Amino acid sequence: MKIIILGAGEVGSNLAQNLTKEASDITVVDSNADKLRDLQDRFDIRTVRGMGSHPDVLRSAGAEDADMLIAVTNSDEVNMVACQVAYTVFHTPTKIARIRSTGYLEHRDIFRNDAMPVDFIVNPEQIVTEDICRLVYNPGALQVMDFADGQVQLVGIKANYGGPLVDLELKYLREHMPTVDTRVAAIFRKNRPIFPEGNTVIEADDEVFFIAATKDIQAVMSEMRKMERPNKRLIIAGGGHIGQGLARILEHKYGVRIIERSRQRCYELSETLDRAIVLSGNASDRDLLVEENVEEADVFCAVTNDDEANIMSSMLAKSLGAKKVITLINNPAYVDLIEGSEIDIAISPQQATLGSILTHIRQGDVVRVHSLRRGAAEAIEAIAHGDHTSSKVIGRTLEDIDLPKGATIGAIVRGTDVLIAHDDIRVEPDDHLILFLVDKTQIEEVEKLFQAPLSFF
Repeated sequence: MKIIILGAGEVGSNLAQNLTKEASDITVVDSNADKLRDLQDRFDIRTVRGMGSHPDVLRSAGAEDADMLIAVTNSDEVNMVACQVAYTVFHTPTKIARIRSTGYLEHRDIFRNDAMPVDFIVNPEQIVTEDICRLVYNPGALQVMDFADGQVQLVGIKANYGGPLVDLELKYLREHMPTVDTRVAAIFRKNRPIFPEGNTVIEADDEVFFIAATKDIQAVMSEMRKMERPNKRLIIAGGGHIGQGLARILEHKYGVRIIERSRQRCYELSETLDRAIVLSGNASDRDLLVEENVEEADVFCAVTNDDEANIMSSMLAKSLGAKKVITLINNPAYVDLIEGSEIDIAISPQQATLGSILTHIRQGDVVRVHSLRRGAAEAIEAIAHGDHTSSKVIGRTLEDIDLPKGATIGAIVRGTDVLIAHDDIRVEPDDHLILFLVDKTQIEEVEKLFQAPLSFF
């Protein structure tokens, strides 16, 4: 697949890095020569300097025979115009644009071929907001991923001392919860993947990914760690798009306070939010946090556009007694730096956005992708098409499907029924299969299993 990426910022660079691992034909376009030089030094990709929305620049990048254009510059307008040029001049089949402005997103009807020909929209702020909300809803989780319109969730947690299943083999999971069906999809121990089997023993501090029907998630989490009480009180540092979105979603269920430096933005927030309390000030101000009783906060969430401010305010809040801190970090180097520190969960907009884009790149009928562990692992939802003669999965039991090493099927969604994966389940047409891959180099083999036969189209 030949892909042109417009924008060599954090999102574009991260996307190029992940796609080069899969041997795609990648060209990155940006007006900043230093960024392009850095990408060329690190990865085997082609770069073109120039404005990504200009026809001559796109032609130099190979738009005439490109399969996909991914426009992720910092300008919504450049991204949209680039898609327009790719459609009109070069007839590019698939066009993806990062759109951040709510003004555009509130009028999605403009994104059609006879108006603004963008096939798929990626909005990082919306994706991050939804990710953080799922973490708030599930205390104790490190990552929560939705599949099949929310019917199934894949949850990553850290097993700790006192969990009923810690130091026991996985085969005892069913004995502990006879009425709940679940499956452990992967275990990471000291950053190394362990393929889960019946005799695998869960150890304290293991990072465990399990899959279950959404209604059963809390019950399974209680087996891996002591249950945390439900969150009630949240403090949000930063009143930008993400902070505002979080407050709007959570304010009717939780006590929400939002701290914003700009007094003008505080006025705007107070007019748009119903119940959240808006505070004007610096979230790194110790006196302000003490005055607002940060030690009583169940979650302190730092989501400003300044990594350093997010890190410092989060560490200060944690030292003052906040039970959990969630920190938005754009710079990947900072994520490495704070890992294992006082910060409980670091959220990367690039990783969150990557999964959304990969959904449209994957071969076969893949409807959802979640990137995990900084792109090293991946969870995908794929649909089985065809029949037993044309498909490599339909009509076969799960134990007979030739999965590559490191890939596991966690669950099947059949209509409204959630079937946790067991060896004797037989795949039927239109089943949604949820798979976990600890080694992304095997993704091509998984894609081949779900490529629809030509007769399907």
